[in-house]
Amino acid sequence: MKKSGILFLISIVLLSCKQETKNTKLAGSVFGTTYSVIYNSDENYQIEFDSLFAVINKSMSTYIPDSDISRLNRNEPVSIDKHFLNVFNESNTIYQATNGAFDPTIGAVVNAWDFGPEGKIIALDSLKIDSLMLGVGFNKVSLNNKTIIKPESTFIDFNAIAKGYGVDVIGIFLESKNVENYLVEIGGEIRTRGMNVEKQSHWKVGVEMPHFDGEQSLINAISLHNEAMATSGTYRKFKVDNQGNRYSHIIDTKSGYPSKTNLLSISVIADNCMTADAYATAFKAMGIEKTTEFLKIHPELKAFLIFENDNQEFETLSLNGFPE
Repeated sequence: MKKSGILFLISIVLLSCKQETKNTKLAGSVFGTTYSVIYNSDENYQIEFDSLFAVINKSMSTYIPDSDISRLNRNEPVSIDKHFLNVFNESNTIYQATNGAFDPTIGAVVNAWDFGPEGKIIALDSLKIDSLMLGVGFNKVSLNNKTIIKPESTFIDFNAIAKGYGVDVIGIFLESKNVENYLVEIGGEIRTRGMNVEKQSHWKVGVEMPHFDGEQSLINAISLHNEAMATSGTYRKFKVDNQGNRYSHIIDTKSGYPSKTNLLSISVIADNCMTADAYATAFKAMGIEKTTEFLKIHPELKAFLIFENDNQEFETLSLNGFPE
């Protein structure tokens, strides 16, 4: 065969291989929301994913009565697992860094305002809130080997960080299988590594536009490069008082009352999704000014804020080089 014919056949083979590069795409329901995983491998890890999700739920789901965290909140003896320990330690770090703006012990107060799994307390008043606040403060919780020590009235709720942690667990599992290119998403929280080999491009993700009527649309699409992103919004879970003021489901950890805020959405980019998830919640409680000052000394975090100005118009603020 002539040399030109050989080169022609090689070109056809290479083109065919490129066209056949496909990602595996798995999706389902978990943690009260949906998930999707896209990765560059022919292996189907659905069973492994489901197993990991079950372990995390058994450890930290406040919606499962016999989970470790539910038993702990009933003051039953519990020996925590590595997942609980990982989330506990990161929660403590972010609690300290944010001066308590991120506080997993606010859970009982969240429930009282009917934003959590336990349902609201009837005839909630300032006395009941003050009583519940006596158990609030992550500094009141300690760890002794595999045992959590806490006041009996303290209710721990990792829902503001556990979903991001679940994303990381799936990502780390894929890396253990030598999968270098993937995107893991649970309820809008995302972790990426490598690239989208099917499209030969970086991973593209959307930043959602706030809508109070339940409509969904994107305000922006950005590329993530070996990063994770989490978004916390007040535009889906809120209460309105008699004057029409909106109060977010984020409870002020100092007062015990829902935060009145014009901050509608916060997206945070970090190295891992657990960290991004927790800081997105903390920044919503901190507000625009405190968040802006905080990020000046934390260049490892990027943030995108969407808020409503005095004219009830949307404005945006990108901090620390959040991609636009």
